Amino acid sequence: MNEAKTINIEVAYALPEQQVIIPLQVNVGTTIVQAIELSGVLEQFNEIDLASSKIGIFGKAEKPDTELREKDRVEIYRPLIADPKESRRKRAEKKKAQAENK
Repeated sequence: MNEAKTINIEVAYALPEQQVIIPLQVNVGTTIVQAIELSGVLEQFNEIDLASSKIGIFGKAEKPDTELREKDRVEIYRPLIADPKESRRKRAEKKKAQAENK
């Protein structure tokens, strides 16, 4: 009997009000995109578009065809709502204005 070796991984997706982590057991050689499809997260969250969504493992961006290893956590990232540089600039301006008014 020739059994395929398996690994344990997780697929994670988060919204502001809800976070989901789906544990899976997959065959060695499974890619990020295959794990996402197997997890059922695409059916659970229709707004996920794998063609435009950034994906990664433990906070590090990875290509969809990256093969997974034991205990990897696949993450699907949502787009940023605000530009981080613009947000920092606005906070700095506000802080400067508050300091001048004192």
